[in-house]
Order: sequence, then C-alpha cells, then structure tokens
Amino acid sequence: MQLYAHPFSSYCQKALIALYENDTPFEFRMLDDTPTMAEFTALWPIKRFPILKDEGATILESSIIIEYLDLHHPGPVRFIPVDRDGALRVRLMDRFFDNYISTPQQKIVFDSIRPEADRDPYGANEARAMLDTAYGWLDGVMAGREWAAGGAFSLADCAAAPALFYADWTHTIGAAFTNVHAYRQRLLARPSFARAVDEARPYRPFFPLGAPDRD
Repeated sequence: MQLYAHPFSSYCQKALIALYENDTPFEFRMLDDTPTMAEFTALWPIKRFPILKDEGATILESSIIIEYLDLHHPGPVRFIPVDRDGALRVRLMDRFFDNYISTPQQKIVFDSIRPEADRDPYGANEARAMLDTAYGWLDGVMAGREWAAGGAFSLADCAAAPALFYADWTHTIGAAFTNVHAYRQRLLARPSFARAVDEARPYRPFFPLGAPDRD
C-alpha cells in the first residue's frame, strides 16, 4: 500500500494513527516534490490528502481510508464496531471531530494566511464561537468516558487526536473543560499518535499562527 500524505496535516495524521495502531505495512509517499504531487493530482484532481493506493484501488478521505483498512487489512485494533449501534456512535463522533473541531479550526488558520485585505474577521469569530460550543459539548460527553465513543479506541479517536491537538493551538481549549483536556492528554500519550506528532515536529515553524512551545 501507498499513502500519499504530509506528516504535518491533521487528516494525514488521522490515517497514520490507524496504520500505526496495527503496524500495517505501507509506503509513505511524501507530498513534498513535484513528481509525487503530479502522481497525487492525477489520482485525485481535487487535491485533498491523504489518499491510499492498494492493489489498484484508490481510497479517498481519511475516514474511508480507516474503514477500508478495518475491512481489508484488519489488525488487533478494530476501528468500527461490529455492533451496528456501536458503529453509529463511532461514526457520529468521527463526524463531530471533522465537522465541528477540524473545520472551524482550519477556517481560522486559512483566514490567517490570506492577505490582510482579504481576511474575514466575522467568519473567523464564528469559527471561534463554534469551537467553544464544541468544546463544551464534548466536555459533557467525555465525562466518564476513556475514548470518544466509549471504552474502545476507534475511528473516532483517530479523528479526535489531530483535531484537538491543532484546535488547542488555534483557539485554546478553556481551562473549565477539564474532561477535554484529560482526553487530549490521553490521546497524546497513545503511542500511535505520539509517533505521528514526533514525525511532524520538523514542520512546526510552518504553522501560520505560531506553534506553541508545548506538546
């Protein structure tokens, strides 16, 4: 298998966590040169990464990549429960982290990259308000939970780890949200995510808002 990705990308880290959890063999196709980018663009003209190639199949979107791995390259850690109600809970939390943590976080970051005359302060403030609301909701959900969808590490936690990691850099998780902070620390201590974080350390100077001197 080949994963076209960049180690500093949150959605690439999401897929890497799943690969690392089960020691799944793959080739990392680093998106940092023209030939690799040309291959990547030919596979997916939308140019959103990561993408996975496996025996002629091209799998798009990090959530689908993880479900594909669960189906075709299963290991000790299963990312989607067999129980259909449990699977719904996992998928709900996966969507929560992508839509209500990662999306507003990235909106703030992308807005900061624009020339000042083209920035959208109203939209950035809306994104910050969404993050505060999402942090509050998640704090209640995580009361008494170890992992996002309950007792087992899952697809939802693959989504949560980079989402909360970068969200706290972008719009600090309030001190009152103790359950969210504790969960974020559990994710950082998970060997699969710790490996992804370490591999991305050389790229921290590129974080547009300035990477904090922590984590």
